Amino acid sequence: MEYHAAIQKMTAGKKVEGFYVLSEAASKTTAAGKPFLSAAISDRTGRLPAMVWDYSGPLSAADAGKIVKVRGEVSEYRGALQITVERIRLAAAGDRYDLSALVPAAPIDPDAALREVRGMVASIGDADYRRIAETLLERNLDAFQSIPAAKSVHHAFLHGLLMHTLNMLKTADFLSGLYGNVIDRSLMLAGTLLHDFKKREEFLFSELGLVTEYSVKGQLLGHLVMGAQEIAAVADELGLPEEKSVLLQHMALSHHGEPEWGAAVRPMCAEAELLAYVDLIDSRMEIYRENIEATPAGAFSDRIFALDGKRIYHHN
Repeated sequence: MEYHAAIQKMTAGKKVEGFYVLSEAASKTTAAGKPFLSAAISDRTGRLPAMVWDYSGPLSAADAGKIVKVRGEVSEYRGALQITVERIRLAAAGDRYDLSALVPAAPIDPDAALREVRGMVASIGDADYRRIAETLLERNLDAFQSIPAAKSVHHAFLHGLLMHTLNMLKTADFLSGLYGNVIDRSLMLAGTLLHDFKKREEFLFSELGLVTEYSVKGQLLGHLVMGAQEIAAVADELGLPEEKSVLLQHMALSHHGEPEWGAAVRPMCAEAELLAYVDLIDSRMEIYRENIEATPAGAFSDRIFALDGKRIYHHN
């Protein structure tokens, strides 16, 4: 039995016991009518699917985001690791565990990152775009600098949205210079800053600050539509020209690139097209970073659903 093993270090065949975050939970029934819990546990090093067979409670989806004590055996299923849980319960008041080892956080200095974001916003040359960027940054500041950028796929840790947005702003700034005869830098930076702000309303968060589920508005509208709505309202409040408001709304609505990837409309201006690529680049590079960290040098990773099920190679 291995106690308090980091998820990143777990291997098939190992029996483990320790405290983890119950990042996902759903009560289900087998074809034979037996209840089970389909779940996932996580710590700051990674996330692992978990199956609790012949289980009818008390844990359920309502407990997602809480800390649990788990005992089970790690195995491989369809090319990926999972844990078959023998015992699971909520952490009790008298339990001792290291919270900093359980809650994943971005590998950045949040204060320094926010200063960089503010500097990028202050450098926006067009006064209208700079004003709406500064206004919405201040109104969304608390969530922007603390929440994850996603539920599980990429940047799904504290300060993830801040890290993701800063990386994108740096990339957008460089590419705006490279393609200066095509790209309006002010529009590009403003649209990049604002594109994910409504994730704070798209998600529900645990008491630890991690995403547990999508909100009702998140499922019915999504952060692209809600983001465009907020941009339209604030642009009207600030008296921005209609075209500038519409261009920023279009960037919010199209930044997923294609309808099958969640875009409300396809990009129809150069800045919107570039934003979709910048978003894709940073999300996929973060998926690579997280999986390379979990893969020994000279080896291939497990299959990665977010990369179309392929395995990646960690070269020396």
